[in-house]
Amino acid sequence: MPVTFELLHTDAHSQARLGQLHTPHGTFDTPMFMPIGTQATVKTLRTSDLVACGAAIILCNSYHLYLRPGHDLIRSLGGLHTFMGWPYPILTDSGGFQVFSLGTLARVSEEGVRFQSHIDGSRHLITPERAVDIQMALGSDVMMVLDECTAYPATYDSTRLSMELTCHWARRCQEVGRDRTGGLFGIVQGGTYKQLRDICVQALCDGGFDGYAIGGLGVGEPRDVMYDLVAHTAAQLPAHQPRYLMGVGKPQDLLQSVRTGVDMFDCVLPTRNARNGFLFTSAGRLVIKNAQYRTDERPLDAHCDCYTCQHHSRAYLRHLFIAGEILGLHLNTLHNVAYYLRLMAQIRQAICAGTLADFSVPEF
Repeated sequence: MPVTFELLHTDAHSQARLGQLHTPHGTFDTPMFMPIGTQATVKTLRTSDLVACGAAIILCNSYHLYLRPGHDLIRSLGGLHTFMGWPYPILTDSGGFQVFSLGTLARVSEEGVRFQSHIDGSRHLITPERAVDIQMALGSDVMMVLDECTAYPATYDSTRLSMELTCHWARRCQEVGRDRTGGLFGIVQGGTYKQLRDICVQALCDGGFDGYAIGGLGVGEPRDVMYDLVAHTAAQLPAHQPRYLMGVGKPQDLLQSVRTGVDMFDCVLPTRNARNGFLFTSAGRLVIKNAQYRTDERPLDAHCDCYTCQHHSRAYLRHLFIAGEILGLHLNTLHNVAYYLRLMAQIRQAICAGTLADFSVPEF
């Protein structure tokens, strides 16, 4: 098996669990949050920064790397790990969500997705087979099948057709990826319709993937609906394999989803919010541009041991942000990523200690 999942412990009061995912480039503990390195970089951070924050796996995007600099170039330079200087596990998504985001620039058919590059307008075709080929060229530890993400809201019939296409594509990805060195995860779609998600789970589990992702959520549906669908879908997935909730990521969302049995997460929120001056702290959200921090000598978070909090004041970080200094983006991002990874470590500790029921995070 290219990747294996080891279930170590299950919480007595919820569906939360501790595990380890073993990959070609190392093992990491779950539940785990994956910082997003879309274009072979987590914006503003070095490998050493990520390691210091506690990152054990990152996510890169095969759609963007296919367009620039090209998967063949990356393969010729030793693969993505060598190219970006990250020796630890990498998960790559197939580009399905990016195609969804292109809107009128993309056309979906049974064959695959035809789209225009957002960079130069050039035309491309990504089939399920090509999506796997690209990820294999990158040298991914965990690859994702090509899927179609359904918009919200969507009718039952349109969602059913989309889900059936995702299942068909998943089988094609499985066939071409039989000789893979990394793992291949199926993606459960079905919009807000539990019956369709159940059908999708059954079809994917029959295919024998290395893990399963819950996709198509966090796209505008009410939060209580999302939580209900995550819990319902996670309960249908095999207990002996990893479960990954794609693109969902406020701290309270992570905690709630861990309680329903989800093991892996990714989201742009910590990095994107950092670049916009919105910072996560143990006391809640902090907007660093606010005038109240102009003379504030305190760290962002007295309970945080990241480099930013150990060395710089709120007043200095506000100055950097107001002045448009690049260092401010770096220090903000370092802190937010550290917050997320420390949160996941605290959740793992709570599961182990049997205190997850009492664990809470601020509302952001």
